[in-house]
Amino acid sequence: MNILVITGSAHKKGTSSYLTDAFIKGAEEAGHAVSRFDAAFKNVHPCIGCDSCKKNEQTCVFKDDMQELNPELLNAGAVVFVSPIYYYDVNAQIKAVIDRFYANNSVLKGADKKAVLMLTYGDETEESAEGAIASYKGMVKYLEWENAGIVSAKGCYVLDDVINSEYPKQAYELGKNL
Repeated sequence: MNILVITGSAHKKGTSSYLTDAFIKGAEEAGHAVSRFDAAFKNVHPCIGCDSCKKNEQTCVFKDDMQELNPELLNAGAVVFVSPIYYYDVNAQIKAVIDRFYANNSVLKGADKKAVLMLTYGDETEESAEGAIASYKGMVKYLEWENAGIVSAKGCYVLDDVINSEYPKQAYELGKNL
């Protein structure tokens, strides 16, 4: 299966990147082809709701790195969203990418795809991730994709926190068993 992993963190060696690496290792060991799009290091303009994509065969007015992502997105059998929680939701970098799915909505909605959400955050309670999880579940339901799993890594403020937790194993197993 082709798997697209979309990350939001600007920390190349941070907590969510560590989970991403564990997931990818498991997925590749299982024989999946994985592509990774690190949104924080890409040029992705936020959607402005102009509807040009609806009038021009899914062509967005912005010519940015979504042109790199879109073929991977449309070809993927699974899409993995990985984000740190800074303030009760996925971060802005990954949200900008998700909002730009709008241009491909007619192709994505009802497509036979799986989805995964992986989150990292410093708080010790899952309350901080509830907004991100609810948004993800709503999106997956709307798109009619299969929710293949969620890793919600609380108490992972710095890299050592996630390294010394069960979350990398959860991410690895999720990738291996997708």
